[in-house]
Amino acid sequence: MPDETEAANALDLIEADEFKTGPGWKKAHDIAQNHEGEPVFDAIHALLHRIEGDTMNAGYWDRCAGTDFGGHGHAAELKEIAAMIETLKT
Repeated sequence: MPDETEAANALDLIEADEFKTGPGWKKAHDIAQNHEGEPVFDAIHALLHRIEGDTMNAGYWDRCAGTDFGGHGHAAELKEIAAMIETLKT
């Protein structure tokens, strides 16, 4: 079962870095990698690679997650993933 708190923490780190690569991006990436194979973390992984401009890798992680949130900007994608995390709590 995914750790919703850790997933939400990853999103907070991404937002705190203002959707840029940096220390928060690196920490969020480590979190996503530690949960590889869990759809919400794979979706976070896709967002992270979109932030760094690696759309090919982002597409791979979208396919793993079964998502495709990247068409409306990073902030919108983050909101979609946050909604995904909320569904895990029920």
